[in-house]
Amino acid sequence: MAVTSVFVNLPVKDVQRSRAFFGALGYSFDERFSDEKSACLVLKEESIFAMLLAEPFFKGFIRKEIADAASSTEVITALAAESREEVDRLVDTALASGGSPASDTMDEGPMYVRSFQDPDGHHWEVVYMDMSAMQ
Repeated sequence: MAVTSVFVNLPVKDVQRSRAFFGALGYSFDERFSDEKSACLVLKEESIFAMLLAEPFFKGFIRKEIADAASSTEVITALAAESREEVDRLVDTALASGGSPASDTMDEGPMYVRSFQDPDGHHWEVVYMDMSAMQ
């Protein structure tokens, strides 16, 4: 079976605040899968999405408690960037738009990684990998 799309589902306290935050980073939303309880964040057109679900709506899909992203980390969502400059632009914009620092910058030759937490505390990394140096 081939996977054609990926939908990561994340609980958020305020869907509109999350839309504004990721919109400021330059991302769009698929309105077919968005409403007052959810926003479908397009990470890669037609294939990778993050469903930002209001916590009460998210709770309807699970049996366990929602993890408190402000005090614990369950997942790190990593996004690939095309350059070091794009890593810096995206993370600097996230920090200026209500995000907070998540981890120290990693600069290890061909790999450059910076990270941020979104307003709900979810951990995001932005990674540039110089593939020509990886051979």
